[in-house]
Amino acid sequence: MTTTWKLTAHAPKPVVQAALLAHDEIDDWDFELVIAGREVAEDKPDDWVLEGWYPRKPGPAEKAALAGLFEGTPPKITVEELAPQDWVTLSQHNAPPIRAGRFHVHTPEYPADPELIDFVIPASQAFGTGQHKTTAGCLEMLGHMKASGVVARNVADIGTGTGLLGFAALALWPQALCTLTDIDPVCTGVVEENARLNAVPLGAGHGEAVMIVADGMDDPLLQVRGPYDLLIANILAGPLVSLAPDFAKAVPPGGSLLLAGLLAGEQEAAVKRAMHRAGFRMAARLQRGDWAILWLRRRRVR
Repeated sequence: MTTTWKLTAHAPKPVVQAALLAHDEIDDWDFELVIAGREVAEDKPDDWVLEGWYPRKPGPAEKAALAGLFEGTPPKITVEELAPQDWVTLSQHNAPPIRAGRFHVHTPEYPADPELIDFVIPASQAFGTGQHKTTAGCLEMLGHMKASGVVARNVADIGTGTGLLGFAALALWPQALCTLTDIDPVCTGVVEENARLNAVPLGAGHGEAVMIVADGMDDPLLQVRGPYDLLIANILAGPLVSLAPDFAKAVPPGGSLLLAGLLAGEQEAAVKRAMHRAGFRMAARLQRGDWAILWLRRRRVR
């Protein structure tokens, strides 16, 4: 367990969303300063907070980086030291189960639902427990894709976090090859433990999942295991735009691309433009809260 510092800035919803858009445009952002925006409470949808987490006490540079995301005078930024414990895990502990389409996701404290495809995902340091609307929306969309007749023989989950979306794809297409990647090495142990809990075989064969630590699509093994007729990327809008040409190389004509991590509105429009230029067309869209979940298909060559 390590000490984490938290930076907090409260502002109206449009101001925080504009700050998130500005963050997506910065190529040299310090990846150790992780940020996220959210509404303060369900009954206060217009009151938002921009939060940042840093592994050391933030100095003037980190405070200035967060403040620089806001146009004009930034809101007051508070800094607090979190207890030397796994704050991500604690924040997810005892989180209520979620039902997303054909899936039921819960922590070990809750019982399984035999009527649905059930996954046990403990609270962890990795993103993707199913609680966030983007992850739940992707689960819904995967079920919709299966019901629409999509056949996935080779799946990649970019930015897999806990491994949940890759596991869900394997549950729907049990004979598929499955490649999971994340830029954060901590996800390797998380994915291995979650695979054990959910009886997901690890390996390079059909019906198995293999985990790779990789930055985007830039990994030789990830490239060799392609092309992928289903590629999932629940990350952020900025990286999605940048990765559009790489996705086009990795997904064959007729293949599917499932994208999330983008806010409806300007972020969604930017991602759609990039994917259109790369040769993808829209197949379906979901919106959960302020977040858009997009299913796109690679155009067939005529």
